[in-house]
Amino acid sequence: MGTEPLLTVENLSICLGTGDGARALLSNITFAVKPKSVLGIIGESGSGKTLLSRALVNWVRAPLQVTAGKVIYQGLDLLALPETQMARLRGREIAYIGANPTTALDPTVPVGHQIEEKLRTIEPGLSGQEARKRVIAMLDAVRIPSARSRFDEYPFQFSGGMMQRAMIVDALISNPKLLVADNITQPLDVTVAAQILRLLRDLQRDFGTSIVFVSSSFGTIVDIADEVVVLDKGKIVEAQDTGRIQKSPDHPYTRELLAKVPRLWHGVSGVPQVHVEPVVLSVRDVAKTYEVKDRASLFKKNRVQAVRGVSFEVRRGESLGLIGESGCGKSTLSRLLSSLEPPDRGAIEVNGVDVATLHGDALLSMRRRFQLLLQDPYNSIPSHVSIGTTIAEPLRIHRLASGNGLRERVCAVMQEVGLSPDLYDALPVGLSAGQRQRVNIARAMVLEPSVLILDETLSALDQVEQAKLLDLFDNLQRKHGITYLYISHDLAMVRRACARIAVMYLGKIVEIGDNETIFDEPAHPYTRTLLSSVSTVEAKPFLPKDYLLEGEPPDPIHIPEGCSFRSRCPFVIETCRSVEPPLSTRAGTSAAACHLGLERLPMPSVMTPGRPGSDLKQMDSL
Repeated sequence: MGTEPLLTVENLSICLGTGDGARALLSNITFAVKPKSVLGIIGESGSGKTLLSRALVNWVRAPLQVTAGKVIYQGLDLLALPETQMARLRGREIAYIGANPTTALDPTVPVGHQIEEKLRTIEPGLSGQEARKRVIAMLDAVRIPSARSRFDEYPFQFSGGMMQRAMIVDALISNPKLLVADNITQPLDVTVAAQILRLLRDLQRDFGTSIVFVSSSFGTIVDIADEVVVLDKGKIVEAQDTGRIQKSPDHPYTRELLAKVPRLWHGVSGVPQVHVEPVVLSVRDVAKTYEVKDRASLFKKNRVQAVRGVSFEVRRGESLGLIGESGCGKSTLSRLLSSLEPPDRGAIEVNGVDVATLHGDALLSMRRRFQLLLQDPYNSIPSHVSIGTTIAEPLRIHRLASGNGLRERVCAVMQEVGLSPDLYDALPVGLSAGQRQRVNIARAMVLEPSVLILDETLSALDQVEQAKLLDLFDNLQRKHGITYLYISHDLAMVRRACARIAVMYLGKIVEIGDNETIFDEPAHPYTRTLLSSVSTVEAKPFLPKDYLLEGEPPDPIHIPEGCSFRSRCPFVIETCRSVEPPLSTRAGTSAAACHLGLERLPMPSVMTPGRPGSDLKQMDSL
């Protein structure tokens, strides 16, 4: 590895605004990126991570302004370059990947065609056939299944994980020397995130690319980075190699960040217990299939089996977690449960009443008790409507309050969820993601619901904001006896919040049980795969080398015969190929759909850290 840095940042400072009213966002930032290495940048929301990542590729625009410093790349100060010269570097030698891949490409042009166009712009001498071959080879290299046919598919036909991999191809197709990756794994489920991290490491090794990897997850940084820079309030408070920062962090803020990383196995306390209250939500054999046009035929339609015979119960005041990869049917199930769509078969009962039998006022009344909170804290709130009016809207729809009584009720619930009533007449512009989610929570709580479905509600937030909102949910549950259904890919959050957990794969529940059983003695290989994929600073009983999956789940149009997990299972036996395993009870309320059974699965590995330099005892003493 060379000794001369590929990129050097010298005393970089960036402000918002000008003159006396200017506010410093980054102050005196200095660090270096070594050739063929991965530098991790970690910090909480608002620490300046994304602004710094954009400054590295000279994407700082008014009202932001660079007030001091340089970003030196191979002798050139990027911040002083004319935009025309910078544009020639950006996308060729310097690549950038953001956290939201779904909006990065033109939705009207096939994914492969867009990447091919970029490649031919960079290398005008390439023929269309040569460019297409190179792009398909790269799509295949990032393990996009059926890369040749995916080349002609549009962005909306790609899952979130495949889109993020496509953006990696888009960034690396020019073989850049530097890649800036800004929080690219936060919105992804754990298996895809683990694949992306391993993929970046492989590509960094194979192509010699230096990577600046920005994240709010310390576990993710530990998994990929050689060195770590810690940001707090726009300033670097610590910078050292990954192994040492785990063993002996110098700064109190770094120690605080490490202490806030949720534990999944070692030193876990306060695991929620299973309730014995009456059943509030009963789901029995629910299924949903969609018909979609077959692109290869003019008249033929395909049947997408999104949910395939799901059954479970949730009791009053309980929290049930529903976990699984993107595309497993979690969000479809949430739409069925909240009566946004009817199931094809099965029953969904709330307090003993089948919601399919409800119409008109009866259905409206049920929806008052059954609220859905979604993932996006920005697009779910109208930007042109005041916060108080947004929260009050459900009261008007259900004709529950008006006038001064309405305002008093809204202000009371705002205070309860941690929002100042002074924000009643303010627009949501300027609110943080956590504050916006509190607006969503208040909008649901104003109706005094008995059941809340949280569909990836906290996935856009960092660990600190998540912890605050989980404490809020706990308080609301104790006070009002609310039942929660957490739909999430964040296993650490589910470990902290849920008494019972159901694991979905390809439209079915393959395992369900209490919190401790699922995390300590899972009986299904897929559950173990999810646990092996978690980025964490602690030791894992299920190691990625034994369980980590490649590629995507099978197509829900063509579900394989027998066990639907058999094509990806490391322990498949002959019976799995022809017989679908039933969801069989293990002990108590736990059940798993696996022919092997717990006694025939390999024992958990000795709990050793997944990355050299980790020190579990040292970490737990922080």
